[in-house]
Amino acid sequence: MNFLIDHNLGGHAEILLGNIASQGWLELLSIRFVTFKEMNLSIDSSDRIVWQIAQANQMILLTANRSMKGEDSLEQVLREENKVDSFPVMTIGDADRFLADRVYRNRCVDRILEIVLDIETWMGVGRLFVP
Repeated sequence: MNFLIDHNLGGHAEILLGNIASQGWLELLSIRFVTFKEMNLSIDSSDRIVWQIAQANQMILLTANRSMKGEDSLEQVLREENKVDSFPVMTIGDADRFLADRVYRNRCVDRILEIVLDIETWMGVGRLFVP
């Protein structure tokens, strides 16, 4: 499973991938984190562009702060473009707590893994808040 990591979650993603690896999941699952830079996305790309790039490349968008207002907001994009075969967007509910609270971070890791393991169930749901 490929994840497009929102531009402001680089450090979070490193920690997340480290936790996944330390639990041995990378031996069982193909998980790859892809940055905006790797996808030639500007950090000021609209939510619509980011979502479309993630979908076109069959990626889960991992974010913490995408917009909920406006014509190109993530919420509006999901209302207009989400389909039954669209990959979900995962939103870390509290990015600061993810960094500071090991228990919270572990809950986020567990929830992300649950979703990846059963991704077919989550296709088309739009947005999932983690944990």
